[in-house]
Amino acid sequence: MIHKFDTVIVGSGGAGLYAALEASKKSKTAVLSKLYPIRSHTGAAQGGISAALGNVEEDKAEWHAFDTVKGGDYLVDQQAAKILAEEAIQAVYDLENRGLPFNRTPEGKIDQRRFGGHTRNFGEGPVRRACYSADRTGHMILQTLYQQCIKNDVAFFDEFQVVDLLLDGTTCHGVVVVELSTGELHIFAAKAVLFATGGFGRIFKITSNAYANSGDGPALCARRGIPLEDMEFFQFHPTGIMGLGILISEAVRGEGGILRNRSGERFMEGYSPTLLDLAPRDIVSRSIQTEVRAGQGIRGDGKIDDYVHLDATHLGKEVLTSKLPDITDFCKTYLGIDPAEKPIPVLPTAHYAMGGIPTDVHGRVIIDNANTIVNGLYAAGECACVSVHGANRLGTNSLLDLVVFGRRAGQHVGDYVKQADMPQPKTSAADEARDWIDKLTDGTAGPHGGHISDEMQVTMMEKVGIYRNENDMGTAVDEINELRERYKTVRVQDTTKQFNTDLLEIIELGNLLDLSLITAASALNRQESRGAHSREDFPDRDDDKWLVHSLAYLEGDSVRLEEKTVDTSIWEPKPRTY
Repeated sequence: MIHKFDTVIVGSGGAGLYAALEASKKSKTAVLSKLYPIRSHTGAAQGGISAALGNVEEDKAEWHAFDTVKGGDYLVDQQAAKILAEEAIQAVYDLENRGLPFNRTPEGKIDQRRFGGHTRNFGEGPVRRACYSADRTGHMILQTLYQQCIKNDVAFFDEFQVVDLLLDGTTCHGVVVVELSTGELHIFAAKAVLFATGGFGRIFKITSNAYANSGDGPALCARRGIPLEDMEFFQFHPTGIMGLGILISEAVRGEGGILRNRSGERFMEGYSPTLLDLAPRDIVSRSIQTEVRAGQGIRGDGKIDDYVHLDATHLGKEVLTSKLPDITDFCKTYLGIDPAEKPIPVLPTAHYAMGGIPTDVHGRVIIDNANTIVNGLYAAGECACVSVHGANRLGTNSLLDLVVFGRRAGQHVGDYVKQADMPQPKTSAADEARDWIDKLTDGTAGPHGGHISDEMQVTMMEKVGIYRNENDMGTAVDEINELRERYKTVRVQDTTKQFNTDLLEIIELGNLLDLSLITAASALNRQESRGAHSREDFPDRDDDKWLVHSLAYLEGDSVRLEEKTVDTSIWEPKPRTY
């Protein structure tokens, strides 16, 4: 079946919904999602969205942009960071005007709290910049934008899984998707396609990411010859629930929570004397891991699953139940503790991809270091790399990225489709995807994907984690390629058509394996430490050689790497101290 829309958006999180909202003002727009939209992973974002409103204390967009650049260890494209910070203010007020219920100051203004890496006056001290709705900010953004999209008559196709991208040279013509309820293939022809498929934290064993975060958009682009940018940079959030990875928001530390080792010591005083527990996430995660390695974890045996405490007991029940209700419930449900009475056991958890599909500031996908555009193909949100996060994203800048660049991409799409021709794909455009799915479901005996998935996650967690070295990452590349070879013989055990989740998981596994290879190969290639990429064999940042973006091209069983210039037009890179 062939459907025709001016604009097709793949993904229904914050970036996809904001893009749909803007594009639908000027074009016939469809949103494809493998989930019901308000179950998208944006809903898991807890702590807030940053904007220099200055409602609680003095703040400036220029300070926010600088923090973003410095927090990203100077791999951030600085004009893009300037756009992010300047347009943040209007973006937050737009969300408020559309109905988002922010917490309020006694004067009725949007309340703001501290978050890691956000400072006043270019690093003097922490600043209250995060606008929040208790600890459900992402969930509220989803609800608000979804309601507005319904109002704008956006067409939603829920439980449709994208399996192929239709490209003709450097022009996009649409996507091929599987309808999960029937198992049927559909072609969505479009003048413009926007990927907003989120992250791919499921390449790691311990992650805050939902099961649906399988990197569908980046993987499809990589297979169609589009490079992925800065894939070596994957953020580990410092405070995941021990053993589970479920996120304990940075908002706990923003409200005054303290990290303590087995001696009860506030150990961040030794790692970041100015910002303490609210240093950027890469620094805090490494600090926790260093404490554990030194035998200062709570169990004190120095093993990788050792943990530290996040102490919020001094905040009191009133603050925890009013400002952090979900976190309080998580602790009671998963740990059996009340955070007002006992400290929370935490460990770093794989959280966010700084890299992804390379785009310009309008969301247009680019395919080389000369910034050549793919006509009609856009990306926004975590699956994209614009690059405003560089080597390490600041907390609350993720939701901001979604709304600022989702909005910008949607506006550009609305103008682009006015002058673009509607493509006329034939049903044969789905043949490649159909042959692949027929092979997976042909009833032939073969291994199941579950074991391959487990091995992939363990390999990536142990060998391409917080601390890295050449030997481990080289082994990871070999092991992932071996798993990709085994994947070729995988078959589904359930051969029915309707709601075949077995098939869906195998499709997702293929995406994760490809992204694991690209991530490991990109990390092996970068011989320095910068932001979230911390190499024990190259412990220093090397601006002379490595102040460049990486572009990774997937070519069979290998990854070809090229470099792209970083925009340093505003601030000269300097040593990063907090």
